[in-house]
Amino acid sequence: MLTEIYIENLAVIEKAHIPIGSSFNVFTGETGAGKSILIHGINAVLGHRTSKDIVRTGCNKAVVSALFQNIGDNVRSVLKELGIEPEDELLLTREIFADGGSTARINHKTSTVSALKRIGELLIDIHGQHDTHLLMSADRHMEMIDRFGGNMDLLSAYQESFRTLQKKAKRLSSLVKQSQEQQQKAEQMRTLVADVDSLGLKMGEEDDIAAQLERLEQAEGIIDAFKSASSALDNDTASNAVQLIRDSQIILDRYMELIPETEDICARLKAAELEVRDIADTLSRIADDMELDEERFSKLQSRNNAIREITRAYVCTGDELVERCKEAKEFLSNMQSNAGEIEILRSEKAKLLEEVSERAKDLSRYRKETAKRFTESVAEQLQFLDMPGVRLEVAHTTGKLTLQGMDSMELMISANRGEALKPLAKIASGGELSRIMLALKCVIAGKDSIPTMIFDEIDTGVSGRAAQKIGLKLNELGKVRQVLCVTHLSQIGIMGDYHLKIEKRLENGRTCTKVTPLDFEGRVQEIARIMGGENPSQLILESASEELIKHHPELARGESS
Repeated sequence: MLTEIYIENLAVIEKAHIPIGSSFNVFTGETGAGKSILIHGINAVLGHRTSKDIVRTGCNKAVVSALFQNIGDNVRSVLKELGIEPEDELLLTREIFADGGSTARINHKTSTVSALKRIGELLIDIHGQHDTHLLMSADRHMEMIDRFGGNMDLLSAYQESFRTLQKKAKRLSSLVKQSQEQQQKAEQMRTLVADVDSLGLKMGEEDDIAAQLERLEQAEGIIDAFKSASSALDNDTASNAVQLIRDSQIILDRYMELIPETEDICARLKAAELEVRDIADTLSRIADDMELDEERFSKLQSRNNAIREITRAYVCTGDELVERCKEAKEFLSNMQSNAGEIEILRSEKAKLLEEVSERAKDLSRYRKETAKRFTESVAEQLQFLDMPGVRLEVAHTTGKLTLQGMDSMELMISANRGEALKPLAKIASGGELSRIMLALKCVIAGKDSIPTMIFDEIDTGVSGRAAQKIGLKLNELGKVRQVLCVTHLSQIGIMGDYHLKIEKRLENGRTCTKVTPLDFEGRVQEIARIMGGENPSQLILESASEELIKHHPELARGESS
């Protein structure tokens, strides 16, 4: 339960300690006094999005804190998940900086804005204009009906089965796709192996054939060149290299006794003669061994063309293709079939689909029964709220299975006798919407564990008797929940168990907003102001006093409100 709000440097609020009563609290004040700032502050401390523009001009930061007592087990459980040991009191704090940043703390321990929001959703339910639009969305209607029904086990059991079905279906889809891709790859591998094996391609063959072809293409020139070289080195003419070396030896022999070094030179010439003659013989033999084999050349060309054709097809070299063929054979050898697991998953999926479908039907039947009780309860609330001719039904259709079941549900309403049922979103009157939203909140309030409810603009478009009925209903709601309501109507203000006034003042040349708890005399003055303006007559003051005492007899006994 919320016991106190502290606000500092938030827009026009310089500093405010706001005590909150345990039942029905009303906030009143003139237009522009800062009532909306109070709601912004509460939203901020609950982790909702905020803006740096909300920081009071000239200040570095704004601070909003909310103190709670008697927190529930669900909140304690979340605190433990966040690593925060629950205490008797819970303090949430949000600081918004003028430079755009913000910080969050839980019981003085630094935390995150998302943690504030997670805890805040369990502590306070804020109903404002935006919330009205959300409740008008058909997507929210089934959620309200489920909450009203209270038996969430059916939905939880269905969702558990549905999620299991989703996992099975996802795994099955993945395996089928994987199997298809594997089969496609296997077919490609088989084609590659067949192509390479039929050709009989060997490692290094491509380069070897290329070298042989190049040699055969130049065979005639090679033979002529080698024979010419051999002849130049050693033939029958006097000008061959061997003969010239021999002649050089004969000439030098004459001077061997005179020039001792000549002996070594002659020995070297003799060795050169032998080497040149051997070279000439080798060249001659190579030339003799080479043949101009046209048939062999043609076969090599044909083989080379076949290899080039397959390597172009697979965009790789011959050696790379041989390696790919080897890898393809290993892949085909090691390939495992998913057929068995796929068959098992298909069977499990079919059984799960049957289970999910049955649970969806059970959930749908329960929702149909709940919807009837829900509309009856809402209609009962609306009759009290001065809408006696209201008629409500739930348009219920079934379709494909989703996480929420097989149902689509939309609240249909006829606000006046004789009018056709229309979707809630088609209701144009602000006063009707306000009362319908309050009725929905009242019906659901008894089904959840959120201790505090805040109503902003719940009195939009209503006055007179309808406003009085809203006040009575909020007061009744305040007996089972802590209720805060920002209002501009005296009929609602009178019904508050606690009354706080929001007013704008000028202090030291600057506008600031103050929030003041009112005693009985203060309440009389404020209610009279709402009823009759700034200078209410004595009659209006007496009327305000009588109305307050009428609805709060303890005030006549001098007890504090």
